[in-house]
Amino acid sequence: MDLQNELKQKAAAAALEYVKEGEYLGVGTGSTVSFFITELATSGKRVKGCVSSSEATTRQLLAYGIPVCDLNDIVGTIPVYVDGCDEIDGNFCMIKGGGGALTREKILAEASDMYVCIADASKEVKQLGKFPLPLEVIPMAVSSVCRAMEELGGHPTVRDMVTDNGNNIVDVHGLQIKEPTRLEAAINQIPGVVTCGIFGKRGADVLLIGTPEGVRTLKPKKGFFSGRQK
Repeated sequence: MDLQNELKQKAAAAALEYVKEGEYLGVGTGSTVSFFITELATSGKRVKGCVSSSEATTRQLLAYGIPVCDLNDIVGTIPVYVDGCDEIDGNFCMIKGGGGALTREKILAEASDMYVCIADASKEVKQLGKFPLPLEVIPMAVSSVCRAMEELGGHPTVRDMVTDNGNNIVDVHGLQIKEPTRLEAAINQIPGVVTCGIFGKRGADVLLIGTPEGVRTLKPKKGFFSGRQK
């Protein structure tokens, strides 16, 4: 296992501390989350069921015998949601969607009381935007959305994939994201955009960063709002 994967595994293992036995658990998508699912399966911890953000995550959970349930069958909120990120800044705003599951991930983040983000140190940035911003887009609107993103100063490319929802992913390069929540709201108003990969309105509550020296636990500064908005 290379160093980056070792750091991802450390962060994933640390997230077990936040898993509430006998309760529902939200589970994201990606390589770091894949380590988390393996850690969960071998930990002996038992949850009521997992709400999955992608078909790939569902397959891995079921392969380990971990029950998967539908968000619509849950009354109330999910106590904890564990997921990774592609970038995260000092205000715990993120870019997500490298795996193409951003819409379901955003739904689960909003439906959860606590978002535990697991990552290696390479995901920490001072300003979002080096990682291309993914947008999930209704197929008929791809061209018009690309033109709108060019007007915002971005360089859009259409990813060669279809999401679990049957939509396209447009990756926007070259954006300087100085005000994540404002840009998130603006892009989400473009007709045809299902959602964008900026997680600013609903950022992370806990960040677990895997490092060679161990796992750093970070939380938003007192007075800075993070969490599911009421």
